[in-house]
Amino acid sequence: MASWVSQLQNIAQQGDWAAVTQALQQQYHAGDWAQLSLDETAVLVSLAIAALRSGDFQDRWDIAKVFSGFGDAAILPLINLVKDDDEELDTRWFAVRLLGKAHHPAAIQALVELLNSDEDDLSTMASEVLATFSTDAIAPLSDLLRASQTRLLAVQALTQIRHSATISPLLTVAQDDDPTIRAVTIEALGSFHDPQVPPILIQALSDPSASVRRAAIAGLAVRTDLTESLDLVSRFVDRLWDLNIGVCQQAAIALGRIGTNAAVDALSRTIVAANTPATLQIDSVRSLARIGTPSAFNALETLLDHPSRHVAEVYQESAIALGRWTDPTVKNSAAQALGQSLTKFAHDPRIQQAIALALGQLQHPIAIEPLIQLLANQDMAVRLHAIAALKQIQPQQTHQKLEELQNSQEISPELRHGIAIALQEWQIELPQ
Repeated sequence: MASWVSQLQNIAQQGDWAAVTQALQQQYHAGDWAQLSLDETAVLVSLAIAALRSGDFQDRWDIAKVFSGFGDAAILPLINLVKDDDEELDTRWFAVRLLGKAHHPAAIQALVELLNSDEDDLSTMASEVLATFSTDAIAPLSDLLRASQTRLLAVQALTQIRHSATISPLLTVAQDDDPTIRAVTIEALGSFHDPQVPPILIQALSDPSASVRRAAIAGLAVRTDLTESLDLVSRFVDRLWDLNIGVCQQAAIALGRIGTNAAVDALSRTIVAANTPATLQIDSVRSLARIGTPSAFNALETLLDHPSRHVAEVYQESAIALGRWTDPTVKNSAAQALGQSLTKFAHDPRIQQAIALALGQLQHPIAIEPLIQLLANQDMAVRLHAIAALKQIQPQQTHQKLEELQNSQEISPELRHGIAIALQEWQIELPQ
């Protein structure tokens, strides 16, 4: 036996695991292991396993880096360590990770068996590690789909692999009795552009479980290429009136992805409907903003014409959406619509603040005048938002205009006071 191997055994007997780890790393990087016999390699594996069992976290972390040098000789000892119910969970965690890096058939089988462990932490860990095996783990995981006690964890592991070879086994549980399994399966299938998948997703739109319906909508929403052939807009519109608000919101998001004029019309009707919850109205506004077409802009602009129909948050979200409009041909109209709406929402400072913020983001000169008039508002927060917006729109010229207005005798005392605050708060370096 090599002398340094014997020395390591003596060090291990003294319980100095840091020294054992350091020595193993040195020999590993020096390449001295290539000349070892099978018996000597077995000794080193046993020392490394002992370090995993008895060392502190740093020792375990360091010793784990040399296990790849053992090759197949470490597989069975690691499997035995994982299966040792008396061992600490942290130690078994390291062993699971090391088996995951081995990509050995026996390691796969051991991890698959671990999915059925009574210890949730270990079974979850095994599921995550199995996902790194790619196609090698699909066959043993597919076998586990047959047993109800291992089906969910097997599905979770398959969904993490993200390979088209998982489609066939996942299809076998797409209509499982367990709604959690159905939801996880539908979510995974939705990520594949495979002709077998859309019919399953369409069927899942009517599933008794809300989580399944949400997953089906999300999966179909990315298939904009099937919008017409599967009549996705109509299917999503049906789900806008689902009994579960989460499903309704997912449908609104999906229509935002579709982005057609029909989608815009559906979202607009949802916003103005009398019984639509505020949360769904807000999601519909955000979807219109995402669509970003002239028809979507018109829908948001029209929304601001009815200042008492909705809760404040809906108007705030609408103002924010218009302020972020990127189409330069529409910015003038957006600024004009927002500026005109300031007086309509004089009763609600929160909405006026949102409008002022949006006008500042648009940076269109047409917004300067209505923002200046907002400086006369009694609400300090509104005035500060107006000042912040004015600083973003031709700041030098706007600053000069405020100075001129301050000396005018034709403005109200309230506006004069607001201008004075604005000039005091103004932080801009004027040219010398």
